[in-house]
Amino acid sequence: MALEGRLELKLTQKLVLTPQLQLAIKLLQMPQLELSEALTQELTENPFLEEIVEEKEDLTREEIDNVETALVTDDTEAPLEKLITGGLSVEDYFDERGSDGRDLGYFSPGTVERPSFEQFMFKEVDLVEHLMWQLRLSDVPEDIREIGEMIIGNIDENGYLRASDEEISAAVPADLEKVACAIQCIQQFDPPGIAARHLQECLILQLRALNLSDSLAEKIVLNNMSDIERKRYQQLAKQYNVSLDEVMTAVSIIEGLEPKPARNLSTSAAAYIVPDVYLVKTEDGYQIILNDDGLPRLRLSNEYRKLLRARNTLSKEEKQFVDEKLRSAVWLLKSLDQRNKTIYRVTESILEFQRDFFDKDVSHLRPLNLKDIATTLGMHESTISRVTSNKYLSCSHGIFNFRFFFSSALQSPTGTVSSTSVKDVIKKLISEEDAQKPLSDQRIVEMLKTKDIIIARRTVAKYREELKIPPQGSRKRVSFGQ
Repeated sequence: MALEGRLELKLTQKLVLTPQLQLAIKLLQMPQLELSEALTQELTENPFLEEIVEEKEDLTREEIDNVETALVTDDTEAPLEKLITGGLSVEDYFDERGSDGRDLGYFSPGTVERPSFEQFMFKEVDLVEHLMWQLRLSDVPEDIREIGEMIIGNIDENGYLRASDEEISAAVPADLEKVACAIQCIQQFDPPGIAARHLQECLILQLRALNLSDSLAEKIVLNNMSDIERKRYQQLAKQYNVSLDEVMTAVSIIEGLEPKPARNLSTSAAAYIVPDVYLVKTEDGYQIILNDDGLPRLRLSNEYRKLLRARNTLSKEEKQFVDEKLRSAVWLLKSLDQRNKTIYRVTESILEFQRDFFDKDVSHLRPLNLKDIATTLGMHESTISRVTSNKYLSCSHGIFNFRFFFSSALQSPTGTVSSTSVKDVIKKLISEEDAQKPLSDQRIVEMLKTKDIIIARRTVAKYREELKIPPQGSRKRVSFGQ
């Protein structure tokens, strides 16, 4: 077969993501905190961006479009000349500061009350620092102290030791006997139960701190943890030849112990949910407010835009740098604007679909999927998915993840019902049950049927597990009189 070269023309279609589109997609799926960090970083790296620190007239969308057009044309002076605005001069700034005495050392806030000194002294208690403080005060040899520091460094946020004796021995290094001695020393520190290897040891350490060694509670923890979980109190009374009241007293002591001894001394900071959207009910309906608290307000820098008027005096590399940074700044501002509009439209559509929920409660939540919103807004499902990912909405009922409003549909005699509302009904039924006679999954099925909700027993069990509700036997409470 002879080899030959030839030219062919092929017509193909493929999706090409421009840098501007990639930036828009990236910003769209960012939650509030990530977006704030990204904008702050871009503000630091791009000299054409500046933060609005006071109320001034900002550029309109038309003016931003004019700047982008100026990047493509050679005649940049005409459109950019209109964008340059004057600001406060250095002389005016210092004149203003000197007029009230701030630069002279005797500026007084007047009637404004100064914050108390204690507000600057508060510091959250850190688990590692708390344990190291006790270790420094303890009277132990230097080699044990060194091993103790290694042990403290391997305690997790719940207070459990996550390194074996052999691993600690190899890391220090030290023999196993000294490692065991150091662990025993740390386990005597506050909070009780610290540096335990597992739950059983944690509870035993707490019982011994309460001077309950060799008590019935300690025997039950050592030998009958599964019986406690299954509420086999009568069997425990027979095993230890004691009354049921004594067993219940021991169980109440065990239930009062802390399974996570370092819960109040965790080294991790509390994570607070910041809503991306506020839905406020007014006399005329609902008002959608996008949350921009904590986000830097950006605009094109007037000073750096002046460089474009002197492009002819710049070198090729300088022109390339100026054009690249200005183009990046314009793309960012446009992408932010598009992000806000998209989130607003999606929120507006969710409000339209779930109006009964916002007006009433969770039992009126309708079945909804991403395709319904995408079809209504004329967008792709992937766009709706990005908008609703890791974002939260605040309304009169509380703060909800956007995905909360999307749930599957269950058929009922009266129509379809949301799986989220069914879970809420199951949760209410279990919260109102008799603690001594908890509801079985089959009984819950029968009670749901009276509410025109027909589901299988295994579905009830599935929803109960998703709600982190234990089974019937684990929810049972035995009274002292039995």
